[in-house]
Amino acid sequence: MKKIATIALALALGLTGSTAFAGGYTAPVVEPEPVVVQQSSSSNPAIVVPILLLVAVAVAASNN
Repeated sequence: MKKIATIALALALGLTGSTAFAGGYTAPVVEPEPVVVQQSSSSNPAIVVPILLLVAVAVAASNN
């Protein structure tokens, strides 16, 4: 009876030990954060409205 208990205990410890180290060590993968680059546009929308107003005033002044 002692022999069966010893074999069962050895089998249980052997199975537990093998599953604990089954995968081995793997280094954690750290993904870099994406970098957002803003593209500058060639036309500035803040300058378009005053230029259109100046053109409108020039057209209105030239019609007199």
